[in-house]
Order: sequence, then structure tokens, then C-alpha cells
Amino acid sequence: MTGPTVLGERETSILRWRCRRGLLENDIFIERFFDTYGANVSEDQAFGLTLLMNLPDNDLLDLFLRRREPAGELDIAQVRAVLEQLRSRPFAEARA
Repeated sequence: MTGPTVLGERETSILRWRCRRGLLENDIFIERFFDTYGANVSEDQAFGLTLLMNLPDNDLLDLFLRRREPAGELDIAQVRAVLEQLRSRPFAEARA
């Protein structure tokens, strides 16, 4: 049995570029995600990120800050999984 399909370096670079946002707060969440998972981004993670990036910046920030949860077409496993990874704070825990 094989694991999830991981994106290649070029695909990951393109995805990272497409995830750039106009709101600094969103970029911080996204950069932290790529710093943590960038070398092993799966197709499922890429799909979830792509759907999230279709949102306006303020709606995306509301999801990152848990002010709201995914609904409608965003209420799928790939979005929920990547959103939890985006919301996690691995570096804060390491410093504590």
C-alpha cells in the first residue's frame, strides 16, 4: 500500500506562489504551513489549499482564526485537514 501522492518540487513552488495573499496575517499562516510541510505537500493538501485560496482575504483569515468553520463546498475532508494544519502552532509549542 502506498501513501499519499506528494507533489514535485516544481508543483510545490507553483502552489506556494498561488497561495500568496494580500493580507500579511494570511501570509504568515501560509508561510508557516510551507515551512513545516513544504517538502511533502500531498495532492490532497494542494487541493484543500487551492479551494481555500479562492476565498477573499478576510474570509480566509476568519477560518484561520477559528471565527468560522468551512461550510458549503469547503466542508470537505481535504479542506478541513489542511485547515487544521494551517491553524496548528508547532513553533510556539517548541519554544515553550
